[in-house]
Amino acid sequence: QVQLVESGGGLVQAGGSLRLSCAASGIIFSTDVMGWYRQAPGKQRELVATITSGGSTNYADSVKGRFTIFRDNANVMVYLQLNSLKPEDTAVYYCNMHINRMDYWGKGTLVTVSS
Repeated sequence: QVQLVESGGGLVQAGGSLRLSCAASGIIFSTDVMGWYRQAPGKQRELVATITSGGSTNYADSVKGRFTIFRDNANVMVYLQLNSLKPEDTAVYYCNMHINRMDYWGKGTLVTVSS
């Protein structure tokens, strides 16, 4: 059984930065796309950023130029650097990984941005 655990969320003022981490554990034979999603109160979960095993990235328009996704393939980890945070970035951020040809999700980490 593969498990994902996120960390790094918290309370930050607008304009501040945070770095989210997500670590996978369990029996892992292969990894593919990794990504971050978020869900704000009363809204649907939305894509934030994804990164392929080859390093190609994709970002939601709302975070382009402010957030950076990167991964550590050796340790099966994915990170999200959040800069220039805005109150509208407040949400629970979820890690997603495609591992052993299956999709896995973390339980989420809360990011709160105060104005």
